[in-house]
Amino acid sequence: MTRAVRAALRSLPLAALVLAGALGLAGPARAQEPDLIFRKSTVWNFLTPDDKLATYGIDDPVVAGVACHYTVPEKGGMKGMLGVAEEVSDISIACRQIGPISFRSKFGQGDVVYRESRSLIFKKMQIVRGCDTRRNVLVYLVYSDKLIDGSPKNSTSTVPIMPWGATNEAPKCADYLK
Repeated sequence: MTRAVRAALRSLPLAALVLAGALGLAGPARAQEPDLIFRKSTVWNFLTPDDKLATYGIDDPVVAGVACHYTVPEKGGMKGMLGVAEEVSDISIACRQIGPISFRSKFGQGDVVYRESRSLIFKKMQIVRGCDTRRNVLVYLVYSDKLIDGSPKNSTSTVPIMPWGATNEAPKCADYLK
């Protein structure tokens, strides 16, 4: 076997992983479908759907008592109508404590809370979670990445873990890190 053939065979698993990631097959699947809160038209298009901003809500699948709302642009026009438009990377996020916080399981820094495709193959949006152990604050980051050249657009939201209701003690997120 030649050196080139051996190198190609060694890189085959990496190529398969990259392809699976591009198709959204690798990594954690969607924990839940987000709830559409509302859409607002931003650009009027004649005879085709308008460009819109859509706001969605999602509960953290590991941390009970935390919900995030994010807003994404949705392309209209002919490409949007046919479902082939590549969505832009401008995404905002706000996460809040909505009840007593409890942890369903341990989690790692940067674990994916939610992921969705933003184009046919190459771009995806991800919401990831971390823990600021010094301040006992959950940190949520939303970003959009592209397999080819990446994307620097992102937004961050934090949720301080506070007592809720009659209890006087809040759990420590550091106790739930892997």
